Amino acid sequence: MIKQIATVAVYVEDQEKSLQFWTEKVGFEVVANHPMGPQARWMEVAPPGAQSRLVLYPKKLMPNSEELKASIVFECEDIQGTYDRLAGNGVEFMEPPNQMAWGTYARFKDIDGNEFLLKG
Repeated sequence: MIKQIATVAVYVEDQEKSLQFWTEKVGFEVVANHPMGPQARWMEVAPPGAQSRLVLYPKKLMPNSEELKASIVFECEDIQGTYDRLAGNGVEFMEPPNQMAWGTYARFKDIDGNEFLLKG
């Protein structure tokens, strides 16, 4: 029986810059950072204490990387506080939090243009 999502790949141009974005601006922790051949590393980041992780996978290893897009929603208890903290850290949001019938959300981009959603 499947019990959780282990990892989701996010395709990035520069693994080190992406690692810096996710750890310094978003506040994730490094879960794994291992050599993966001569020009890449296996990098996993996650919110503190989380079981599901993002893999910061180099685009150069994926011939069709431009066609591959992450579709990830991060759930948070205090969406306005999370939005304020991330925006203050320099995270680019496409819009402020929007309240809908199903909850509140805000979209943001990483340094590679991948879009993510905060849901409260």
